[in-house]
Amino acid sequence: MNRITIMHGNGGKQTHDLIEEIFYKSFQNPYLKNTDGAIVDIKNQDLVVSTDSFVVKPIFFPGGNIGKLAITGTINDLAVMGAKPLYITAGFILEEGLEIPHLKSIINSMSEEIHRHNIFFVAGDTKVVSKGEADSIFITTTGIGVLLENHPLGLESINDNDVVIVSGSIGEHGAALYLKRNNLDFDVSIESDCNSVYFPIEALLKECKTIKIIRDPTRGGLGTVLNEFVQDQNWGIEIYEDQVPIKNEVKGICELLGIDVFHLACEGRFVFVVSESEKDKAMNILKRFSITENASIIGKVTKKYPNKVVLHTRIGGKRILDMLSNEILPRIC
Repeated sequence: MNRITIMHGNGGKQTHDLIEEIFYKSFQNPYLKNTDGAIVDIKNQDLVVSTDSFVVKPIFFPGGNIGKLAITGTINDLAVMGAKPLYITAGFILEEGLEIPHLKSIINSMSEEIHRHNIFFVAGDTKVVSKGEADSIFITTTGIGVLLENHPLGLESINDNDVVIVSGSIGEHGAALYLKRNNLDFDVSIESDCNSVYFPIEALLKECKTIKIIRDPTRGGLGTVLNEFVQDQNWGIEIYEDQVPIKNEVKGICELLGIDVFHLACEGRFVFVVSESEKDKAMNILKRFSITENASIIGKVTKKYPNKVVLHTRIGGKRILDMLSNEILPRIC
């Protein structure tokens, strides 16, 4: 049998075989048992918990798939909180007709990321719905981690002239999905930046003492995250367009289609605020990792523009950079 059928969701032999042959084989570890939950051992530590759902369309895209996205997205949500990920659970909604080889490929991608980060998959659930009641596969994850000793200090610690850094080029996930979903045959190759950012964040937090806040610019992109930083604050942020890393292919697609690159989603980038005194140290740390080697200082905190994000354009002008207010592309994650 090469496709998911309704019988795979009946709780009987087909369900048992599906779980044993695909899920258990990929996620096997001492915590994962055929029970309704898992018992994990965390003593005297501050827990960080994050839950997310993934409905990306298409489920396979240049640079990743829904499985890789689900795990790296959950890891990243914990990492930007200053947490080391330890355990993950996942729920799978499978549509009748989903090809079994596609499911195996998705689960293998999840397993690879889990093992790369020494995380345990401790509990999961599968449900099957009739054809047309879902879109191939939806995944919901919960990640559990422990707060690192040197976690981000928080918005209240931000001061005038603190520095804003982005970990790499922006907009690649959103651009890759836009091209793939709309079958646009441009002579460019753009891959999603779908990846975990845990390891560079861990190094930053261990070696820098003045990391104020970290966020990953997923839905809404860099512009939206920066606006969330300044909301209700007596300070603002000014950034410089020519210092924001953007690949030429992404820039060209955005110009052609009239899309603001500052609102395109990333899935393997983070933006953070650090004191001016540690900006060089932070940049040197980021250069050690391939995923953050093109990180850039893009601006600074300023009291000149309270509650606003001001973009200094390449042509010498200024404009207010707002949050995303319309839908560029639904179901990007």
